[in-house]
Amino acid sequence: MADVTNIADELIASMGQAVEIVAGRMEPGRVWTPPEIDVAAIRARTGLSQARFAARYGFTTGAVRDWEQKRRQPEKAARTLLLLIDREPKAVARVLEAVSKAPLAAA
Repeated sequence: MADVTNIADELIASMGQAVEIVAGRMEPGRVWTPPEIDVAAIRARTGLSQARFAARYGFTTGAVRDWEQKRRQPEKAARTLLLLIDREPKAVARVLEAVSKAPLAAA
């Protein structure tokens, strides 16, 4: 990239790179490929129904159903939480319990 002297120049240069990438004249610097995630298997290991799983972890029942039926993929934040639920369920439970018992902050 040319010498970048301020944020405006950096943004303009980045937009130029994006145009080149989309046009196929430049390779992206990196590509994020999300790991495969089996939401149905994760939920099954918890022993919870779709509705209870959704309520416990802050998802909508529709989202859980769509993920399990492969109509949608979880966004990055949801994917991260799902991986934590799968690999460290006790840690997630401790955090959720601590948060639910914490007093609400004054507005």
